[in-house]
Amino acid sequence: MSNHIYIVAGEASGEAHAARLVAALKQQQPSIYITGIGGDKMRAAGADIGIDFAELAVMGLVEVIKRYPKIKNIFNQVVAELRRQPPDLLILIDYPGFNLKLAKQAKKLGIKVLYYISPKIWAWRAGRIEQIKRAVDHMAVLFPFEQEIYEKADVAVTCVGHPLVDAVHTELSKPAAREKFSLDKDIRVIGLFPGSRRSEISVLLPVMLEAAERIEKRYFPIQIVIPQAPGIEESFLQQYLAGSRLNISVIKNDFYEVIQTCDAIVAASGTVTLEIALLGVPHFITYKVSPWSYRILKRLVKIPYVGLCNIVTKQPAIKELLQDDVTPVRLEQQLMDLLTHPQRQQHAENIRQQVKQALGPPGGAVNAAKLVLSLI
Repeated sequence: MSNHIYIVAGEASGEAHAARLVAALKQQQPSIYITGIGGDKMRAAGADIGIDFAELAVMGLVEVIKRYPKIKNIFNQVVAELRRQPPDLLILIDYPGFNLKLAKQAKKLGIKVLYYISPKIWAWRAGRIEQIKRAVDHMAVLFPFEQEIYEKADVAVTCVGHPLVDAVHTELSKPAAREKFSLDKDIRVIGLFPGSRRSEISVLLPVMLEAAERIEKRYFPIQIVIPQAPGIEESFLQQYLAGSRLNISVIKNDFYEVIQTCDAIVAASGTVTLEIALLGVPHFITYKVSPWSYRILKRLVKIPYVGLCNIVTKQPAIKELLQDDVTPVRLEQQLMDLLTHPQRQQHAENIRQQVKQALGPPGGAVNAAKLVLSLI
């Protein structure tokens, strides 16, 4: 009988990692049966998805509280499923608020747990490492510095490497990418990347659009590209785009080619900023949550940056505009700086090299798959 694995990915970046892992597992053991929470990428890779991650994707403490009954219902559903049909291994991907509680329940049921992509215990809520020690059988981490933290705490851990080192590439030049999406090769392209959760998009996209409108009105014509994140319907984006006079292309797939079309990008904080950096495109990071969430997070977070590029390189390589700085004027100024600075491309290339070096060796998804098979 083939092995059964249950995977839980609660939001888009985690689901992308999960899909790479599923593909690598299927390559190494084609008969393996994989079920769980995810989305289209995991389905395409060969997983049988019962619950869509879009039901769970929400950011910010206050925002989570609003959605709590729905999330709690899904949690109970998953626990019942694990009890009814225990898998050989439960793989939890990031999303710690949900997944650490699930690990605890799995432990009670005698199910082995692998946690892939560590909660950011090095940034905030370091005490979670005790929860992890009690409920998780093995950690699979992306960064070498994370491995050291878990080893010190006597938690079984393997650094598998970051899958983006292999995954992020495009064969297309900038002109070819623009041609693919019917963009004018002579007009500047600005990427607006407002995140993969509805709560992020509703806060960030209107401000991004207003900043772009200011640029077009005051300086020169521009084209806008907006990637449509997995789990987000185009109709949801269109409610913010209706009435805009900007030349806007919403593009569903070919994410790395979309990045390649851009002269400058403003992006919500997240894994996407590593992907943009690895493609050498000038960009900056922005983020905003509810005032209450921000006050609480400000007290809890103990590192100076939110952007992953800055965290892994341990320096402010990418500009961060957060909370009260998320205004149309500030975003406009930063975009104009990226569009007109003579050294912008060289700076982006320097960042690309630094990030690539910090992410370590290739083979992340394959290494993770080998670890999974060794555990079952």
